[in-house]
Amino acid sequence: MSKRDGLGTVCWVTSSAIPTPVDFWFDPICPWAWLTSRWVLEVEQVRPIEVRWHVMSLAVLNEGREIPQEYADLMAKAWGPVRVVIAAREDFGDDIVGPLYTEIGNRIHPGGADYVEAVRGAIEALGLPESLLAAVDTDERDAMLRASHAEAIALVGDDVGTPVIALPGPDGGDRVAFFGPVVTPTPRGEAAGRLWDGAVLVAATSGFYELKRSRTEEPRFD
Repeated sequence: MSKRDGLGTVCWVTSSAIPTPVDFWFDPICPWAWLTSRWVLEVEQVRPIEVRWHVMSLAVLNEGREIPQEYADLMAKAWGPVRVVIAAREDFGDDIVGPLYTEIGNRIHPGGADYVEAVRGAIEALGLPESLLAAVDTDERDAMLRASHAEAIALVGDDVGTPVIALPGPDGGDRVAFFGPVVTPTPRGEAAGRLWDGAVLVAATSGFYELKRSRTEEPRFD
């Protein structure tokens, strides 16, 4: 439900016994999605939310677009990590997605590892079978990957990137989704909670679509 606080601000109130489900779509290779994912995990500690992890794909998003060759080469490599996450989800269930993303992302982003080596190390760290690495080079599960990606895009449109976040609408209405927030470094503690409060507020505002400024910093993995 919603109510007004002492300052007249509309807030969404959820019983602490029933966390608000928040759907988060990511591509493991995206540094900005990584920073946002660490933020939403911080939010879980200070606000009553529960994150549900899903994959989307920058490679799928950029299919058919004219992009620089350097970025096209990156997109060719981008299939690997997200395919492995899809394979792990199929074999071990939804609960493996978040931990696997964390292990892969830690190796790629602050760690600077090659994508395949990052995936290999993540699989080993979680005790998953090495056979999952075979998913890097096969399109066997790409239909599932595309379906997960399409769910995110259906909520926000195709003129966005990763991540995409979706949460229930005010008073239990249809899910409200948005791209971002894009932020660096990751807000921690109550600062993370305040940013979440702002995201909830704008998501609840009918007709609100965009708030943006040019990025002047590179991703910082503090």
